Amino acid sequence: METSPPLAGPFALGTFSARAFSDSAPFPGLVTGDHVLDLRTVPALGAYDSTRALLERWDDVLPLLRQAAQTPGERLPPAELRVHAPVQPRQILQSGANYRTHVIDLAVAHEPEGGRPAEQVRAETAAMMDRRAAEDQPYVFIGLPSSVTGPYDDVVIPAWCAKPDWELELAAVIGRPAFRVPAEHALEHVAAYTIANDVTAREVVFRRDMPEIGTDWLRAKNAPTFTPLGPYLVPAAFVGDPGNLRVTLRLNGKVMQDETTKDMIFDVARLVSYASQTVELLPGDLVLTGSPAGNGMHWGRLLRPGDVMEGTITGLGVQRNRCVNEAA
Repeated sequence: METSPPLAGPFALGTFSARAFSDSAPFPGLVTGDHVLDLRTVPALGAYDSTRALLERWDDVLPLLRQAAQTPGERLPPAELRVHAPVQPRQILQSGANYRTHVIDLAVAHEPEGGRPAEQVRAETAAMMDRRAAEDQPYVFIGLPSSVTGPYDDVVIPAWCAKPDWELELAAVIGRPAFRVPAEHALEHVAAYTIANDVTAREVVFRRDMPEIGTDWLRAKNAPTFTPLGPYLVPAAFVGDPGNLRVTLRLNGKVMQDETTKDMIFDVARLVSYASQTVELLPGDLVLTGSPAGNGMHWGRLLRPGDVMEGTITGLGVQRNRCVNEAA
């Protein structure tokens, strides 16, 4: 288990296995301070074999987790544990183009050579976002759970991927099932928050051979390991206002993204509500909320083998992922 910045609140949830045994079964653990309580050893919680199982009974489980965090007992030291993605979602709903500055920067970066002047692109993009916000129409698409990897695992760049890019995001984790919920009640269905890095193959985002179809999110975002997740699930009750968290990504120690969630066009409640109008959101599902400005396209510096991405969000810890080439 890696050293992390302070977590919001007295505890968080994670998924762990014994580092000494490669075939060790993952188990849900309660993170308190720098140690982990194996929840299989807690009589009231031992029947829950995964964090998703805990999320399925979140209203009942949360008081039991509070009690377990305050009860003396054997804790496991970090050096003995491997940290996995904190939850295995059934569904991932991803929000695109949800930070004003990020959208403007992308629009300028993707403008063809000899196209519109940058200031015109910025003005037209800003007007488009104002219109979307007024019409209450977020842009949400589907991600694949098979892209999820652990918070300290390698990100594998496929042989075909020429322009891998980072996109650090706040992820809302569903507790209570949500179907057609209004925005004013949407946060009641969010059990926890965690960190996601929505790695993207920029060169295949747009289908040049089929411009009338538009974007190809399957190839652009869903390669194995393209969604580092975690390290932990921090209960929503501890996080405070999800609209006022700082999102920071460092590449090899250099800050590339550093923005607060105040720059979102649609806040967490509106995104969860919008997604739930079509999809029944289930416990453990993720709603990714978009990425702020400062991705590789903006800097003209995309990911390379050997790069290390370090992502933090206020109160949610840190994830660190090294980039490697796909094995031949």
